[in-house]
Amino acid sequence: MSEEKKHYQRPLNFKTGKVEMNFGAGGKASAQLIADLFAKNFSNEFLDQGDDGARLPQPKGELVMATDSHVVSPIFFAGGDIGGLSIHGTVNDVAVCGATPLYISCGFILEEGFPLSDLKRIVESMAAAAKEAGVKIVTGDTKVVERGKADGIYINTCGVGVLPEGVRLSGANCRPGDVIAISGDIGDHGVAVMSQRVNLGFETGVVSDSASLNRLTEKLVAEIPSLRCMRDPTRGGLGTTLNEIAKQSSVGMVLEEDKIPVKESVEAACEFLGLDPLYVANEGKVIAICAPEEAEKMLQIMRDDPLGKNAQIIGRCIEDENHFVQMETGFGGVRMVDWLTGEQLPRIC
Repeated sequence: MSEEKKHYQRPLNFKTGKVEMNFGAGGKASAQLIADLFAKNFSNEFLDQGDDGARLPQPKGELVMATDSHVVSPIFFAGGDIGGLSIHGTVNDVAVCGATPLYISCGFILEEGFPLSDLKRIVESMAAAAKEAGVKIVTGDTKVVERGKADGIYINTCGVGVLPEGVRLSGANCRPGDVIAISGDIGDHGVAVMSQRVNLGFETGVVSDSASLNRLTEKLVAEIPSLRCMRDPTRGGLGTTLNEIAKQSSVGMVLEEDKIPVKESVEAACEFLGLDPLYVANEGKVIAICAPEEAEKMLQIMRDDPLGKNAQIIGRCIEDENHFVQMETGFGGVRMVDWLTGEQLPRIC
């Protein structure tokens, strides 16, 4: 993103103006949008270089890189919006690898006619989320497509972070006996988004848990030497994410139904929709797995953080050649927690 240091024929109208095709054409209108909106809100020493790419200092340690695309519908929902979500999701993807997120790129696909007021709100949300997480948006791109060729706005992000020496977290690291914890209530994000979709027909009062987890994950990496793996259970929820880890590590898992934290309002909404909270998306929760001797310490670190105050130990890894994830129910039985088949909640992130 480069900032053009000159005046144009008319200022952008962020109250009633709309995205125009020439905003993505690379000319004066594009430069004005970049200068008046993106550069103004995202300004930092790397973005302000004004070149096609950012020159970044080389950190010590290995790099971790993650990318994500965001197509959530609706773009504004209780507790967040597509802008903040795009930063949170990318920060978390880097953070659960054990890395410290540093830089983010962002690409915008805008639909002709999209309100500039909404775009301004989204960009400001991204800037606030990046500042809170301690990351910098260092480069980006904007394209505009014809009216009817998109759904308002899509955002692609890429995050880069640095991995401390000796840290090797992986879904392939888990061993029988390891303990599984979740940092808080599951299903909030998916239900918050669904409750605001057109013609859904009920109000839940649930707000999205969308948040950057890197402060919490850094504490876990620093203080839990036996930390095997961290994951953020987004699409597919807790159930699908644990199946992925079980397969990677060639272990089975046993969960305790009574220990899995779910708000009553989320349970009620899921029952109304015919959904299982285990498979509903989260955007501000982390699964952490460690050796049993450090489980209570790991749990306390989570609970000491504002984003982990309702953390719970929910299960353990076991030997199982089939790599099944099972649930011990409150009635004393056992049921399978299988992979999610199909897409339970489309356009959720």
